[in-house]
Amino acid sequence: MNVAPIANTVGVTTTPQVRGTEPDPPKPRVAARVARAGSRRLVKAFGGPARARVVLVFGGVLALASADTATVGASATPLRHALHISNADLGLLVAVNCVVAAIASVPFGVFADRLRRTQTLGWSIVLWGASMVWSATVSTFGMLIITRLALGVATASAGPVIASMLGDWFPSAERGRIYSYVLTGELLGGGVGFAITGDVSALSWRASFVLLAIPAFFLARQVLRLPEPVRGGRGPIPLGANEIPEAPTVEPRDVPATEQEPENVAHRVSRKKGVRPNTGAILTVDPQHMGLWAATRYILSIRTNVFMIVASACAYFYLTGVQTFGAELVHQQYGISQAVANLLILVLGLGAVLGVLLGGRIGDGLLRRHFLNGRVFVAAVASAGAAAAFVPALLTHHAMSALPYLVLAAFGLSAQNPPVSAARLDIMPPALWGRAEGIRTFLRTAAQALAPVAFGAMSDTVFGNHHDSLQRTFLVMLVPLGVSALLLFRAMGSYPRDVATAAAAQ
Repeated sequence: MNVAPIANTVGVTTTPQVRGTEPDPPKPRVAARVARAGSRRLVKAFGGPARARVVLVFGGVLALASADTATVGASATPLRHALHISNADLGLLVAVNCVVAAIASVPFGVFADRLRRTQTLGWSIVLWGASMVWSATVSTFGMLIITRLALGVATASAGPVIASMLGDWFPSAERGRIYSYVLTGELLGGGVGFAITGDVSALSWRASFVLLAIPAFFLARQVLRLPEPVRGGRGPIPLGANEIPEAPTVEPRDVPATEQEPENVAHRVSRKKGVRPNTGAILTVDPQHMGLWAATRYILSIRTNVFMIVASACAYFYLTGVQTFGAELVHQQYGISQAVANLLILVLGLGAVLGVLLGGRIGDGLLRRHFLNGRVFVAAVASAGAAAAFVPALLTHHAMSALPYLVLAAFGLSAQNPPVSAARLDIMPPALWGRAEGIRTFLRTAAQALAPVAFGAMSDTVFGNHHDSLQRTFLVMLVPLGVSALLLFRAMGSYPRDVATAAAAQ
């Protein structure tokens, strides 16, 4: 029966079919093809599907914490009007979060060394999401302060737990590069907080908090589904692996010596160069059995670690000042509109992302070429470059003249973090990674809490809150940023011996 006339009568056109052939499938959309190609490139850059899963999840966790801080700043005007609060109250919101996170980071460092880390981090993110939803329902400033206390506790787990798990899942030779990818999430999260939730907060500050809570619960589920890493670096994720290796059921002390941690590349280079350890500082007791006070004393007895901790605190001190007062400084210093200021911040963000991506990769490359101080050297040069670039940027009043210096400064501030994070793992026994990161997070977060108060007090009290008071404040506050660079150069003198000492302890 010929169906063509019937089809034509109802307005359906038919195409003659050739026997043995089928109609061509619809071509995929260009956007879908681009997305798949981008996904494949990311997976290849991270080293395979299993590694990509870890990097994206941990990057998302840091992005959440950064987006939260940015959202409070972006929601400043609606919060002031809705809760009838002042700028000092807004500063208190940020400071309370930082202080609580600093205090809670120390016990979370202990948990990272002794408890199941995926459960610790996952349930902390659940608490974080619930606190964000709670924040959206408050009607008074006092209740909002209480929610920020809960948020501070929840965010404190990220630093120690992520540092410990990254050390176990990724070989020492590439930890700087992996840290670059993960820390990129922190930068992108801040951008999301300003760009997206800031626009939402103009309509409803409550909706901006809820908007952040939604991905928190998704990320918590992803973290809880991760297998627990094998402690001591004995089960790194192989390149190209589709699945993350499971932790063994035996304790580390029951594992044969042939299955212990693959040799750390920094330890190997120090041995080839004949670097002698500090015999008096070699850890001779089981770190798992060390109390918090004993572990803290040992961690702070490592000179390189102290230099890096203080340098990190100084750098984050200045960075927090930029995040808090940078927008106002741009208006005062360069006299540009809000639209141009937003474009300038976007360009600076791109410079920061480029810095964090290249810093860890360059440090890893120098170390593989047997430059033992490669990671510390990259961090020191980047820190010094950032401090130097800020000077001409703060002295000029023309935005286009300042732009290249500001991009270089943003590049330097972010480029130092991945190599320093990787270098800290090289000088510390694996069983102390969590507690060491907890102590560093405590001091770094304390500096972040102090920064808004110090910058604001100097601008208002010392320089009289004039039109150029912020410019003078940022110039004076370059001193701690310069101290950060000097400490990192000092660390180059002690780092080789501390690496050899850590190798001897293992």
